[in-house]
Amino acid sequence: MIRTGIGYDSHRFVEGRALILGGQQIPWPKGLLGHSDADAVAHALTDALLGAAGAGDIGRLFPDSDPRWEGADSLSLLRLAVARIRARGMEPRQADITVISEGPKVGPYAEAMATALARVLEVDPAMISVKGKSNEGMGWIGRGEGLAVIAVATVEAR
Repeated sequence: MIRTGIGYDSHRFVEGRALILGGQQIPWPKGLLGHSDADAVAHALTDALLGAAGAGDIGRLFPDSDPRWEGADSLSLLRLAVARIRARGMEPRQADITVISEGPKVGPYAEAMATALARVLEVDPAMISVKGKSNEGMGWIGRGEGLAVIAVATVEAR
């Protein structure tokens, strides 16, 4: 059995935080506001995988009301989510991730992000696609107030 899930995450840009996307620190004047490290790429992928496995969502597993997750490394949270889906008899197979932002440009970091995410999922990096898209200047993303990420992931029952 093969199942597919969709994940979404968005965060506001703020001064004084590092910008982490797909486990990579991206040079940018602002970072993302969030309870953990606010890695929206890892968060969207986590939700996509959990959804595909019918295993809940990131907010239920790692609520922002729980001080244990404050400042947490989102790749570590993703690793815990992958363990959860494996405990349900499912294996991650692939993911397609789109970062929607006016900046920074994702292209120069896409391969490193895919490699870091693939390492956590224990899949070949070729099975992880990361790409960036502009919002063409429209809305809060277009004004550079933050970014959003959409992820689709496939899992397969063992």
